[in-house]
Amino acid sequence: MASQLQGIQQLLQAEKWTAKKVLEARKQKNWRLKQTKAAQMTILQASFQQNRDEVLDNLLAFVCDIRPEIHENYRING
Repeated sequence: MASQLQGIQQLLQAEKWTAKKVLEARKQKNWRLKQTKAAQMTILQASFQQNRDEVLDNLLAFVCDIRPEIHENYRING
């Protein structure tokens, strides 16, 4: 009977140890994901800042480039 109790105690301890290790692994995984996400956001923001002015200049150039032309489908005599 005592050996059964000892075996059960060992199983419970092993189960607790395993649960603790799984929890630590999850925490470490989440930390790595947060670090990776933060690094990617930094790269994305830097790229955005580098290209922002050029994109705005191109957009304004296209919008302000007005050429008065008659459309090719326009019919003069109805």
